[in-house]
Amino acid sequence: MKVIIFGVSGMVGQGVLRECLADPQVMAVLAVGRSATDTRNPKFQEIVHSDLLDLQGRESELAGYDACFFCLGATAAGLTEAAYSAINHDIPVVVGTTLARINPGMTFIYVSGTGTDSSEQGRVMWARVKGKTENDLLSLDLNAYMLRPAFIQPMHGEVSKTAIYRIGIAVLKPVFPLLRVLFPGFVTTTERLGQVMLNLARAGGPRRVLENRDINELALQVAGKV
Repeated sequence: MKVIIFGVSGMVGQGVLRECLADPQVMAVLAVGRSATDTRNPKFQEIVHSDLLDLQGRESELAGYDACFFCLGATAAGLTEAAYSAINHDIPVVVGTTLARINPGMTFIYVSGTGTDSSEQGRVMWARVKGKTENDLLSLDLNAYMLRPAFIQPMHGEVSKTAIYRIGIAVLKPVFPLLRVLFPGFVTTTERLGQVMLNLARAGGPRRVLENRDINELALQVAGKV
């Protein structure tokens, strides 16, 4: 399997990249982003591209891949709806549209979030925008899945770019194991997200939109614990 990842510099992207590089069935990983990483691995390559809304000139490099794991996004804090939409709607939809043309039917997994509003009509701006993103991606010629994690625990040193999230992780770190047991519908991990993405790309899933509890249940199935 050959995989493309958008957003490898973020916490989720870091975790997904780790799982992909560790998986013997993944033959090649291509990271696409606005800045280079320091990753060194024989099956890892990257494209540094400043304008993710325009992938012309890069399309030949994106051909021949089996799956795309889209982990790029921005918090709504301090952003207008237009600015938030440009990052969290326009970029994933442009990428999805491009890949659907180049690799029709490929698996495309978008990391959304719990509380996303599929009706696109709600009062919460970020939820409304992500709902539109999900709907637009699901309409494309892609084998698309929307993952809606809630609180994500970094498992192997992944670091969030969002300051408030870093603080929250530091505060809750001592009780993470208990939280995962008590609130399976609220807490998941970077490791589980990566493993679930790979399994969806290999074998498909029970539904197109997976909530946090679905992610955890599928991760346990993949690990053979249920």
